[in-house]
Parts: sequence; structure tokens; C-alpha cells
Amino acid sequence: MTAAIVYTEFGGPEVLTLTDVEVPPPGPGEVAVRVEAAGVNPIDGKVRSGARPTGAIDEPRRVGSDGAGIVTAVGDDVDGFRPGDAVVIFGAGGVYAGEVVVPVRSVQPRPAAVSAEVGAALGIPAGTAYQALRSIDVGARDTLLLHGGSGAVGQAAIQFAVRWGATVIATSSEARFDRVRALGAIPVAYGDGLAERIREAAPDGVTVALDAAGTDEAIETSLALVEERNRIATLVRGRDAAGLGIRAFSGGNPKPLTAQQQAWRAEALPVVLALLADGRFSVELGPSFPLADAADAHRAVEAGADGKVTLMP
Repeated sequence: MTAAIVYTEFGGPEVLTLTDVEVPPPGPGEVAVRVEAAGVNPIDGKVRSGARPTGAIDEPRRVGSDGAGIVTAVGDDVDGFRPGDAVVIFGAGGVYAGEVVVPVRSVQPRPAAVSAEVGAALGIPAGTAYQALRSIDVGARDTLLLHGGSGAVGQAAIQFAVRWGATVIATSSEARFDRVRALGAIPVAYGDGLAERIREAAPDGVTVALDAAGTDEAIETSLALVEERNRIATLVRGRDAAGLGIRAFSGGNPKPLTAQQQAWRAEALPVVLALLADGRFSVELGPSFPLADAADAHRAVEAGADGKVTLMP
């Protein structure tokens, strides 16, 4: 048995409860991991609340897709991992727990230089940013307009785009300018007059835009400044993208990710772990909560806490 967070009805953070669940032995293609940290992502709260439809709840539903920990057992046919290995977990299920069994495709070796908290912060943010930028082909000749530059996805996107040679204009609150600037982007405050401020920051124009904020302002500004609509993408307003003639990746998009896009998301993890091991990538950690306080962790995310929120089983 292990402690895990579950919910039996949609609602606010208060529906999250701590309970004991069975941990089966890993089967073929699986590994068991003792979770040292679990990442709390905005999508976790959207699914919990019912804002992102996931079907009726007919049994206690587990939470969490990202984490980090130590392998405790492996399935008979698993190569490359053994008990005692430090790993990062991504794209799994039920990771808000003391121990979890996940497919081996959902783990990557964790370098000694990468803490469990940092490892737990990577899956959705790094995978989403990397895949989205690859999909809209951001490169050295581009000026990228990034909405929501100080969030976890935004910070990852800044670092990838800058590494690939792009100029990045990132919107954020003025209180977060120092962080955005430290990652290599030009910060611009959102609010009235945003388009004019972006034109001043990018006098040669903007060639591509990525929306990680989801506001009307973000969409309207991107449409006004980027000539090619197929180089405008949203990570939040997926339901609206087709009507606007822009691209969407998840974020409520009824069109699933392609096989190539899924491959890019998986590719992001070894890439970012290697960069972290060499000190060439930065993750901003925010508040950390005990597993039993998962509801408070969700409230922190929904309140816009700075840095990545994590749970510590």
C-alpha cells in the first residue's frame, strides 16, 4: 500500500483527499518508482474541477503526471533501469503518491545534478514548450512573441528559443521582468498598449507567436503582429483556434497531437536533462507542500504562485 491523492467528484481543491491504495508489482514494460517529488500542473486543477472534460467519475480518480524518484522494481522485460536508479517521470498517471508503477517509456534517467524537485518540474512544461516551438519551426531568423513568459511553460520556451537563435519578446507582469530578462528574453508588460510596446521592442517585426496565457489580448495582439497565421499557436485556447485560423496544441483542442508532436514531447526530456546537468538550463522552483496538502498546492497554482509548485510525499 501507498498514500495517494484521489477525488471522487469534480469540484474545488477541497475534493482532493489522501488515501491508501494498492501498489501492484510492475508488469511487462513497467517500473515501480518511489516518488520523491510530484509536479503540480495547471491541467491537474482543470481536470479536477471539470473545466477540462474527462468523462464521468466511476471510481476514485488519481492525480498527477510528472514526478521524480527512485526505481524500486522493474518488469521482467525492462532493460536500462534497475532498483536504486534516480529517474524523472513524465506523461504518466497518479503520480501524486508515495509510490507509483508507470510504463518504462514514462521515465528518464535523472542526472545527479538534477534534484527531485527540479526533475518533477519538467514533464509538461518542457515537453509542451519544446513541441510547440518545433511545430511552428522557431529558429535563428525569427522574432518570437511569447505570451505568458514567466510561467513554467513560458520559461522553458524562452530558453529553447534563445538557444536556437531566436529573439524572444515575452509578456509578463512588471514584477516578473527580472526573471524573464535573466532567461534571455525582452520583457514587455501586458495591458493596454501592448501591441505598441511590442512594436517598439521589435522594430523589425514579429515572425511567430506562441500563446501560453490564453487571454483575448494575447490572441488579438498575435493576430495583429504576425503575418502568417499558421505561425501563431495557442496552448490554452484550443477550442477557438480553428475559427481563428491559428494552430493549437492541446489546451482543449479537439484535434489530438500528431505522432510527430508526441515524439517531440518525449524528446524534450533527455534534451532538457542534459542541459540541466551541464548548468545550461534553469528551473524556477516555487512553494513545496507535503502530499497531504495537495489541495493547498492546487490553490497556490490557481493563485498564480511564482515558480513551479511541487508535492513532497
